[in-house]
Amino acid sequence: MTKEIFGMKAPVKTCTDLKCPYHGDINVKMELFKGKIVKKDINRSATLEWFRSRPVSKYERLELRRSRMRVHNPACINAEVGDEVMVAKTRPLSKTKNHVVIGLLKHQESAKVNVSENVKENDPTKEKLLLKKVKEK
Repeated sequence: MTKEIFGMKAPVKTCTDLKCPYHGDINVKMELFKGKIVKKDINRSATLEWFRSRPVSKYERLELRRSRMRVHNPACINAEVGDEVMVAKTRPLSKTKNHVVIGLLKHQESAKVNVSENVKENDPTKEKLLLKKVKEK
């Protein structure tokens, strides 16, 4: 088991994934990317996205370009949609995956709040919470 990869500490949670850089047999290279997870599926894959500025000399402005890549999301890290992660290059893991998530940089807290779970049925503040939730939308 590897304790640290490029300054990213190994997660406390363990896994049996052979494609995990900490608990498996995968070696990572010094080609690192930072980005945000925009899509995740059940096959331990995720889509990483990041933006960069590029100058357009004709208009003397900057244009925003987007890059996306498919990455392996190990079970011990389990990055969710909206999380900012660090990704490292590996050998080809599948047809489209050549990178693996090595750590979370910023975890996105879930904004979904269920009013019925937080407030009892006979509580007078339930109406206030419902009105507040409607106003936010």
